[in-house]
Amino acid sequence: MKTPKSDRDSLKFLIGASVLTLIIWSIPLAFMLVYPLRLFVTFIHEGGHAIAALLSFGSVERIVIFADASGATYTRGGFQLVVASAGYLASTAYGASLLVLCRDGSRAKAVLTVTAAMILALTGLYASDPFSWFTGIILSIGLILIAIAASVRVAHFFLSFLAVQCCLNALFDLRTLFLISATTNTHSDAYTMQQMTLIPAIIWAALWLVISIMALVFALRSHTAR
Repeated sequence: MKTPKSDRDSLKFLIGASVLTLIIWSIPLAFMLVYPLRLFVTFIHEGGHAIAALLSFGSVERIVIFADASGATYTRGGFQLVVASAGYLASTAYGASLLVLCRDGSRAKAVLTVTAAMILALTGLYASDPFSWFTGIILSIGLILIAIAASVRVAHFFLSFLAVQCCLNALFDLRTLFLISATTNTHSDAYTMQQMTLIPAIIWAALWLVISIMALVFALRSHTAR
């Protein structure tokens, strides 16, 4: 049976986005080219904490995005075990969802528009400082412009590139968290879980890493299924 053109494009774009990512990461200082995407992943991470707090009947005081691409979300109430776990898992879940959704290029513009609306809402409701405001607004405008002005194929490729960036950054961030948890008591989501449960931070980091790998494997299988 002949492979549909949309499926061929999807696989081709995913491979191309992966190769482009590896090229960028292998060139000294070229990481600055994807700095906005690092800030984007941070927004997804912090948004995960915020949404988890709201869904567990808590509240969100503010979200802060820092220039070094780290962030913090300040919440009250809610189910704190879920809230603390939601950051890294949200990044993985979002990246995995993009891998599944970007198989069909006709969805690309809608996905980018919904993502822009989500970031804009988080910014308007919870951003508390100029840099966080600026970052959220610029990211939202950029996504909306691509959704409006780009062709379907360009939007499809960009969504594939965004999926690869989110997935790889989520895995690398979790690897870093695992190493930090194994060697230091640096404050982190895993350390927060340790304080609440008395289960070592490294166990939480390892658990989140395993869950993330399983989710991404499932997403890749779904993406390449015919």
